[in-house]
Amino acid sequence: MNVHSIESFGTHDGPGVRMVVFLQGCKLKCLYCHNPDTIDTAGGKAYRIDELVNMAVKMKPYFGKKGGVTVSGGEPLLQSRSLVPFFKKLKEADIHTNIDTNGRVLNHFTEELLDEYADLVMLDIKHMTEAGYNYITGRKNKETTFKFAKHREASGKKMWLRYVLIPEITNTPELLHDMGRYFKDYKTIEKIELQPYHKLGVHKWDALGWEYQLKDARENTKEDINAAVEILKNYFKEVKVN
Repeated sequence: MNVHSIESFGTHDGPGVRMVVFLQGCKLKCLYCHNPDTIDTAGGKAYRIDELVNMAVKMKPYFGKKGGVTVSGGEPLLQSRSLVPFFKKLKEADIHTNIDTNGRVLNHFTEELLDEYADLVMLDIKHMTEAGYNYITGRKNKETTFKFAKHREASGKKMWLRYVLIPEITNTPELLHDMGRYFKDYKTIEKIELQPYHKLGVHKWDALGWEYQLKDARENTKEDINAAVEILKNYFKEVKVN
């Protein structure tokens, strides 16, 4: 697999303590991306699957009952074909598996992962409108993400949603209610995690020579965040602010 970086003892990428494998490459170019160096598919370092499995097995004593391995990115499902044997071996070693994804890839290998080998999926919802999705990601067809969510729901396996709060862009009462109404009947969603907008990755955009287009976007106030939580509590079992 083509790997950007590996984090030991991650605590914000799924339940418990986790080994987080950030894969290289993404087809989206989200305006707020705080790891833009993971976007280019030509970067990264090649790892053999057995190498990564051995690393995870060595870390297993630290995972406890809840922890395990998360693949993130970039967009990890661009390498879904390699993830199938990787996750299969992790499951054979009794290690919890999690995918952090934007839901743009739904092929045979992804479906196998969703149905058989991914204990958890964290699905990033970019926007509830096509225009908003296109503005944030630079891509069209937001429905790919929702088709992905429907497939995971049909599998009956656990899913968390993730959503970046940007005042006036994604954090409006109308959009939050729309998202809540859309997902309110899903049985597999355990929680939604809110990521308040920040500008911590701007220096990475500068280093790549890319223009950061959300310079004028403001960060959320405590009142903004609290108001979003109060709306979403009407629709989801748990609302967590990261």
